[in-house]
Amino acid sequence: MKTEDVIVSFRGVRKTYDGETLVVKQLDLDIYQGEFLTLLGPSGSGKTTCLMMLAGFEFPTGGEIWLDGQLLNNVPPHKRNIGMVFQNYALFPHLTVEQNVAYPLTVRKLPADERAHKVSNALKMVRMEGFAKRYPAQLSGGQQQRIALARALVFEPKLVLMDEPLGALDKQLREHMQFELKSLHEKLGVTFVYVTHDQGEALTMSDRVAVFDKGIVQQLDTVDSLYESPCNEFVANFIGDSNRLRGTIANVDGDYCEFHLIDGTRLVGRNIGGAKAGSQGIACIRPERMKLAAGASKPGANALAGEARGLIYFGDHVRMRCGLPQQDECFVKVPLGTDALDGFAPGAPIALEFAPEHLRVFA
Repeated sequence: MKTEDVIVSFRGVRKTYDGETLVVKQLDLDIYQGEFLTLLGPSGSGKTTCLMMLAGFEFPTGGEIWLDGQLLNNVPPHKRNIGMVFQNYALFPHLTVEQNVAYPLTVRKLPADERAHKVSNALKMVRMEGFAKRYPAQLSGGQQQRIALARALVFEPKLVLMDEPLGALDKQLREHMQFELKSLHEKLGVTFVYVTHDQGEALTMSDRVAVFDKGIVQQLDTVDSLYESPCNEFVANFIGDSNRLRGTIANVDGDYCEFHLIDGTRLVGRNIGGAKAGSQGIACIRPERMKLAAGASKPGANALAGEARGLIYFGDHVRMRCGLPQQDECFVKVPLGTDALDGFAPGAPIALEFAPEHLRVFA
């Protein structure tokens, strides 16, 4: 992305509510025109506070927030030209669907015929044109969410902010709406900034994801880079599933290191962050990057010896629970039909093999 494509800039932004504890610490973040950026993190990580500061419902304690060349720090929400979608929809129960969608245009004092045209287009956009005369109480949760989205888009904002908008929906509808939102974003080309604690949602819809923890962006990257190349242990464990191994970094060779587990097993993995030899570390590896081999592993292989504990069925694969010496249980994804599953019995010896480039070692 080019600098001229930046639509939002956070510069040294800090936020505290009590004057002591920083909920957001020194945030520097650029958001590009037309992208789908997700702010992802656990509760209390600062992601929603950042969204609220961008929307104007909170003001930064320090630093600057810019939107399309305009300093926003003291601009009230209704003058920011930003659309907002909340988890609870925030529809007016006494207004019809078309009146709810028209509300942002009414407060902007647009002529009635122009309002009607824009409302009609917005309802068609979310495939709700047949519901214009209904009231929110007559709609399902998914339909209400579509109306809330139409209301956020009807005045053609520069930016649309979404705060956990699918959190109140059931699993099947939530997954359906994820694809609808992504499709709508691609069609409109409007910049979306989306807040969630659901990693699956973030990976499904986003162009880029900012992973928050303790008021700091731990990593800002594309979804594939976040998953395949997490920069620290928090990101590795928060994005997707990871198996964790405790041990010591024995020696370092360029980007790789030799990692000794507590029981003496020697592994080779990528040295993330330039850890020094002799330091304690945690190694992380994805369950699908481990290969199940029956019995003992081949000499010299990057492998773990352990025992099978149980199988969890997932439809297209099973996850095998594996016990390892002096480590937490780990999981390996095994495709259905794999020979190593034949005659499975709890307590049977197993070996888990993997390539060094998939083992990421953090100090």
